[in-house]
Amino acid sequence: MDLDQLRYFLQVAREGSFTRAAETLHISQPALSRSIQKLEEEFGRPVFERKTRSVELTDAGQLLQSRAQQVLSILDDTKSELMDDGESGRVRIGAIPTIAPYFLPTVLRRFSQKFPRATVFVQESTTDVLLKSCTQGEIDLAVLALPVPAKYLEVEELFDEELLLVLPTDHPLVEKDKIRVTDVEPFPFVLLDEAHCLSDNIVSFCRQRSFQPVAVERISQLAMVQELVSLSHGISMIPAMARQLDQSDRRVYRSFAGKKPTRTVAVAWNPYRFQSRLLEAFRECLRQ
Repeated sequence: MDLDQLRYFLQVAREGSFTRAAETLHISQPALSRSIQKLEEEFGRPVFERKTRSVELTDAGQLLQSRAQQVLSILDDTKSELMDDGESGRVRIGAIPTIAPYFLPTVLRRFSQKFPRATVFVQESTTDVLLKSCTQGEIDLAVLALPVPAKYLEVEELFDEELLLVLPTDHPLVEKDKIRVTDVEPFPFVLLDEAHCLSDNIVSFCRQRSFQPVAVERISQLAMVQELVSLSHGISMIPAMARQLDQSDRRVYRSFAGKKPTRTVAVAWNPYRFQSRLLEAFRECLRQ
């Protein structure tokens, strides 16, 4: 058994497909299949149950997945610790889609200016995926919004951010001097789909004020939510960081009167993994 075999095995387990895993690993599918077959011959047991278009882990495969992740994590941490000079190395960052394009560019630019020899990899995904990747050591930290349902991760709050009401320019609420949350109750909402925690923030805020927002459309990208609002498909609430980058004159943003909807942006990491000086420097950039 060698390390590449373990990495190949984990990628197939992650993708649930030899074809997709081979594409991700940039190797041929026959070579990948031979590698897994040698692994199974060494154990004398199959690690995958082959189906028509997918594969699933056997009981032996589930055990190997857990052990392989531990082995590779130990080796990665050892390498990082031995090479930790505080100036070079890699930092793997994850962020949810409603934060990554609006908040990270400034942080990445500042970090690269201070640490030009460092390499930063960025992964954008939903909260559940990022927490799993962080727990398993596939990324070093995740930037997301609270709450964070993870038992074994360290979580640090960074800042609170206001959610702004976004309206089409011809909407009747545009002319009101003060808009209260109860004013938006009669109007349909355009929200992100349920995989995104921003929708949870919005729905929770409305429920606390005794009404359930009616979502007429569920979208996967925040930019599309903004465009559909411009086309009068509904209204929505948008993080202030996204509003700051919006130069369009086809929609209007308003801050609610009284108690305002907010979300808390936080950073999470696995405290059981090696924490390099470079990683701590990146967290400091986030705090600043």
